[in-house]
Amino acid sequence: MSIIYVLIPIAMLFVILAVSIFFWAVRSDQFEDLEKHSVSILFDEDQPQTQNNSNANKDSSTK
Repeated sequence: MSIIYVLIPIAMLFVILAVSIFFWAVRSDQFEDLEKHSVSILFDEDQPQTQNNSNANKDSSTK
C-alpha cells in the first residue's frame, strides 16, 4: 500500500509533462498543416530537374 504514495506523484508528473508538451506543440504551430506533406507526393513539380550545366560543358569540351 505504501507504493501508491510513490506512484501517484510519478503519474501526476507524467500527466503534467504530457499536457505541457501538447500545449507547446499547439503554440508552436506543430499541428498547423497536417495535409500538406501527405498529398505533396501526388503533385508534379513545376519545373523538371535538368542536368547540371557544368557537367554538360565539361563533356562537350573533352570531345
